[in-house]
Amino acid sequence: MHWKRIKNGQLLSLAEPHFDLFLTCDQNLRYQQTLTGRSIAVLERSSNKRRRLQAAAELIRENLASMRPTEFRRLEIP
Repeated sequence: MHWKRIKNGQLLSLAEPHFDLFLTCDQNLRYQQTLTGRSIAVLERSSNKRRRLQAAAELIRENLASMRPTEFRRLEIP
């Protein structure tokens, strides 16, 4: 989609019509962007470390499956 250089605010606006959920590990996103009024759900992970994400794959899947539109959720990765 050629979105490599797009900033988060623009990225959320571009993603909304195409995706139901935005998955990020940017822990400042909720402070830097206005999430109110957005139709896309946002799941913020506490880590981007591959091994930790693999170990928590089921936890991540469960959270993704239960997210609702407009919801923001922070997921602590053990």
